[in-house]
Amino acid sequence: MAASALLIASYLAALLLLAWPLGRLIARLIDPRPLPFVGGVETSLWRLAGLRGEMRWQTYLLAILLFNAMGFALLLAILLLQGSLPLNPQHFPGLSWDLALNTAVSFVTNTDWQAYAGESSLSYFSQMAGLTVQNFLSAASGLAVAFALIRAFARRSSATLGNAWQDLGRIVLWLLLPLSLLFALLLIQQGVVQSFSAYLPFTSLEGAKQLLPMGPVASQEAIKLLGTNGGGFFNANSAHPFENPTDISNFAQMLAIFLIPAALCFAFGEAVGDARQGRVILAAMTLIFVLCASAMFWAELQGNPTLRALGVDGTNLEGKESRFGVLASGLYAVVTTAASCGAVNAMHDSFTALGGMIPMWLMQIGEVIFGGVGSGLYGMLLFVLLAVFIAGLMIGRTPEYLGKKIDVREMKMTALAILVTPALVLLGSALAMMSDAGRAAMLNPGAHGFSEVLYALSSAANNNGSAFAGLSANTPFWNLLLAFCMLAGRFMVIVPVMAIAGSLVAKKIQPVSSGTLPTHGPLFVGLLIGTVLLTGALTFIPALASGPIADHLMHMERTR
Repeated sequence: MAASALLIASYLAALLLLAWPLGRLIARLIDPRPLPFVGGVETSLWRLAGLRGEMRWQTYLLAILLFNAMGFALLLAILLLQGSLPLNPQHFPGLSWDLALNTAVSFVTNTDWQAYAGESSLSYFSQMAGLTVQNFLSAASGLAVAFALIRAFARRSSATLGNAWQDLGRIVLWLLLPLSLLFALLLIQQGVVQSFSAYLPFTSLEGAKQLLPMGPVASQEAIKLLGTNGGGFFNANSAHPFENPTDISNFAQMLAIFLIPAALCFAFGEAVGDARQGRVILAAMTLIFVLCASAMFWAELQGNPTLRALGVDGTNLEGKESRFGVLASGLYAVVTTAASCGAVNAMHDSFTALGGMIPMWLMQIGEVIFGGVGSGLYGMLLFVLLAVFIAGLMIGRTPEYLGKKIDVREMKMTALAILVTPALVLLGSALAMMSDAGRAAMLNPGAHGFSEVLYALSSAANNNGSAFAGLSANTPFWNLLLAFCMLAGRFMVIVPVMAIAGSLVAKKIQPVSSGTLPTHGPLFVGLLIGTVLLTGALTFIPALASGPIADHLMHMERTR
């Protein structure tokens, strides 16, 4: 276990070392004043685009929705017309309407669920102009919503939350593009492919004639991870040596997934004028992450109980790349599902039953343990508001957070935003299990087959995108069901979050008094962690008991 502790410690140390200065940069982006050095460029761009003034929350929300609707329409057209578009050396035809719809929704919502193999389905043009571009735009949308909510806490009785178009431009130009360029160069140096050449023919050691897939991989891989998107250029995702060739690239990819979400915690503290508030959120996220990573290591190092009963001792290496091993594969699984990334370097379906439950549960609690770019922070702030409200009821005082009173309107919107994804997961799983079309896609019976269904709905509704495998999801039923869950799971959370921002930004900041609940100490960290864990436990324990827990007990029963 010393090796696992060292891996977690080194990962968190490197993450915090990188996230703190990046957080200061993001805090400067949240401030609408012109940036140093590039302020003149920005002013010219805004003038050229006709952008003036700030927006109320309704207008800001409408801009985000229209922006994503246009991105969806463009991506859908690219996927349907792929066969007639350039940069298609393998002459792939357009996707079927249901798969194109599912894919367009998936990448617009920052989910990147993929019911196809990229190297045998999508052209270079679709990968670059379609998926990679949308990776930037969907990540920018989540960050823009987080910016608006942060301003709602920081401003004193204002009517506006900033300008959505300016925020989107700033995020792409000064944050996502520079980071992606640097990270892509690192990946290329490590051996990730970046090419426009056609697939290369070769003969395997067995004498079989095959094609070696090529493509502009590193450029898509960079934003896939930094934007917590997760969609792979290849079907094997980050288990493929052309996407993730070395231990260094694997460690760098895990850092990239958490980098912006962790930096946002520092940016939040700086933007609201109290760095302790950001550190509290970061501490709560980190503690839950460490617990989940430790549980994952324990489950996978125990090995398969069925094999152990047959006298085969050892860790569970099934479905894992030997060049990464159990620890790096387990940590990657926890990182990618704690964030809303969905990139994988191992087959989650091959984890032990309890090991596979950890990624599933991390998604089910809303992916707020660091979470997606932007969505992780505003998701955790919803739990902060809930924790403050519960504490206010316990001590008999009006709930406040950062001097803003939390009223009935904010709590209704908070409850709505928190309950959307559990409703989608549980109702979607029930529909799939009751439907002949849903059950027909299951390749495994019993508790494990139900785990695969539950994982797929958890991944889609929480905009993660990783798959448990064992589910033939490229059918009209599953493409449409998952597309609906992805769409609702993204925007039915964004709408109440923006409503909360609009309500809070108009409120005056109340002075601190002796009755004010401190929200910057260890006590509040514990309260916040308890709120997150209890909400997740009360919502999903029955479903988990029918899936991975039952699967584990069945394995244990066979060993007796």
